[in-house]
Amino acid sequence: MKDPVSRLTPLGVMVLALLREDDMHPYEMIRLMRHRHDDRIVTITNGTMYHTVARLQQQGLLAEVGVDREGNRPERTTYALTDAGNAAVVEWVRRELPAIERPAQFRIALAESHNLPREEAIALLTTRREALERSRDLHRDGRDKALDKGVPDVYLIEVEREGVLLEAELAWLDGLLLRIARPDYPWNDANAIPTDRYLAQREAARQ
Repeated sequence: MKDPVSRLTPLGVMVLALLREDDMHPYEMIRLMRHRHDDRIVTITNGTMYHTVARLQQQGLLAEVGVDREGNRPERTTYALTDAGNAAVVEWVRRELPAIERPAQFRIALAESHNLPREEAIALLTTRREALERSRDLHRDGRDKALDKGVPDVYLIEVEREGVLLEAELAWLDGLLLRIARPDYPWNDANAIPTDRYLAQREAARQ
């Protein structure tokens, strides 16, 4: 049987990460994630959200903490993160941040990397950089050898593109690592999201 971390979906990870901020009901989660434009990197629908929350509850990663009803609105169940859920989201990010073969998962891991200690995030991103560099070299060397053997360039366009993209990500990652390493760069603390902005986001999600 797979461990809970391996069974987490990208949306499940983002739900657990959201509950690290505060207890919420699924409707508020949807509104808040859309307000923050998280739907850029993961599909968010009412059906997938409620299905995900139910599955996370079955796995013991979140728990019901209350049921509210306002006027004629349906009952809304509020959920809180369990210790197991907190550990699971951190472990998932820890696994996916350095991996280069799952770009979709990496986007989620990067978005939630602030849940790790600064030093650990830097170490994992450095490991990712090393893997990217090896992959870049393999693509570049493979293309050069193919050209030397007389393979027409037209058959190597995709290989060339991949090498260029890897080069661009390496350059971006170098800058990111320098930025995160600065002591004045907010990371995993109250200064990362100013309180007034956070409260405004929560209020907008509740409307």
